[in-house]
Amino acid sequence: MRVLCFGSLNIDYTYRVDHFVRKGETLLSESLQVFSGGKGLNQSIALAKAGVPTCHAGAIGPDGLFLLEQLQAAGVDTGWVAVLDTVRTGNAVIQNDKEGDNCIILYGGANQAITKSQVDQVLSDFGPGDYLLLQNEINELPYIVAQAHEKGMKIVLNPSPMNDKVRALPLELVDYLLLNEVEAGQILERDLGADINGTDIAKELRERFPKTAIVLTLGGDGSVYADAGQLFAQPVYPVRAVDTTAAGDTFSGYFLAGILSGRREKEAMDLAAKAAAIAVTRRGAAPSIPTMAEVE
Repeated sequence: MRVLCFGSLNIDYTYRVDHFVRKGETLLSESLQVFSGGKGLNQSIALAKAGVPTCHAGAIGPDGLFLLEQLQAAGVDTGWVAVLDTVRTGNAVIQNDKEGDNCIILYGGANQAITKSQVDQVLSDFGPGDYLLLQNEINELPYIVAQAHEKGMKIVLNPSPMNDKVRALPLELVDYLLLNEVEAGQILERDLGADINGTDIAKELRERFPKTAIVLTLGGDGSVYADAGQLFAQPVYPVRAVDTTAAGDTFSGYFLAGILSGRREKEAMDLAAKAAAIAVTRRGAAPSIPTMAEVE
């Protein structure tokens, strides 16, 4: 059994600011740091640091070779990443405010240059019993999901960033849907409001996708797990956050790692909550992800 993360690889330009830039405002940043990032890369690193044999597929430009070094240093097999000469690596412009919150602008770059032939070549090395982890930062997702399902792979989807491409996916083929309350509202096509009930939303998602296990993250209000046999909430571990970038990716990677290591769902959710709590106390995306030894 292996996990294939077919996902994004980004160069993150992180600006430390007093507050997020407002319309028409010019704002001096306190600092600029360049990190490896992308939801795909972050989740692959989280899985590998949690001890899961992890393979990564995707695409970069020549400017992104250091991202492969970061993945390899964490123990990820990068043999399925294409290096393209005709496009630059995807990147993100991140504002990180004094409260530790962030807002992000993404440029797809090579992440949007995935071809069906690359998908076929990558998936030819995987089959029944293997897991496929996806996010919404690369193209050809419907084709990837359909081909992986035909091969008998378990499909795990983090539908972020949420847009019409996610609604076009055959979500009924997804085994695990990992999402936050904003994405849940967009999938359910309604405004959830400020005072949402996580267990009610998880139930509603389960009714929409009865064959899919739901992992719903709620920021400081914790998370909720729901499948055919159980529904429960997981609280957060309170810490002083300095940067929430990659907290969700860390949670996703460690939850899946917990399941694959034989832990019950309650244990996997608790493990993920601990890992995410550590991640938000550190700056950067991939560099903030803890090892399993730290979490334990």
